[in-house]
Amino acid sequence: MENSTSPSPSPSYPVSAAGNALRVVRLLHELDELRVMDVADRLGVARSTAHRILAMLIFEGFAAQDRHKVYRPGPALQAIRGSHTAPPPDLITIAHPHLLRLADAVRETTHLMVLEGNGARFLDGVEGPQALRVSYRTGTLLPAHATSGGKAMLAALPADRLRALYPNGLPEDRARAPKDFESLMNELVSVRRHGYALNLQESERGVHAVGACVRDHAGTVVAAVAVAAPSVRCTRARLTELSRPLLTAVRDIGQGL
Repeated sequence: MENSTSPSPSPSYPVSAAGNALRVVRLLHELDELRVMDVADRLGVARSTAHRILAMLIFEGFAAQDRHKVYRPGPALQAIRGSHTAPPPDLITIAHPHLLRLADAVRETTHLMVLEGNGARFLDGVEGPQALRVSYRTGTLLPAHATSGGKAMLAALPADRLRALYPNGLPEDRARAPKDFESLMNELVSVRRHGYALNLQESERGVHAVGACVRDHAGTVVAAVAVAAPSVRCTRARLTELSRPLLTAVRDIGQGL
């Protein structure tokens, strides 16, 4: 009788494309970050082929690319492997009515996002009712340290994990965002003290925002919600006012998880 633990034989039909994609998914799971050259070397394929595989995995949600063109596990892979950074499967369904109510109450745009590496991935959004408003950014990945919701989530991380997200320091492509890791750390002290974070034209010129974390019943941060408004009508003082209904909204979302 054949031993049930023997390796399965290779399939007799061509599966090279699917096989390569699965190998890259495995590499992302094991290594947590890849570059095009890494995939090309591991698979023994041209860089153009490696790039196409990674592009397909991004499209399907298994990979995500950060600002440094490094590929990391995407939300689909995080959910499969049970990562604590993966959002609960019903997060958007539960949060959306609260985003609607918050947008209606403050008459500004609301965003739902999760931490993805050192970026903030926008999962859902509701535009405010005013003619001059901030557009929602669903699907967009922005540097976490340049967004209010991203900073709120970074502030909840242990210091060692936070530092591990920036092994080469902060990217310098955001003129108004914190310039170095120590500046970010100092700002996060204030975020922890107040319970919310501010974005003063750091992710986009002309946009101000305030963000706060969504925590589940265990107190674990699973997401963040932000209220974003044109800076011409939203002063820093106005952001402080907006933080009150925002904190109520994130509490209510967390109670529903």
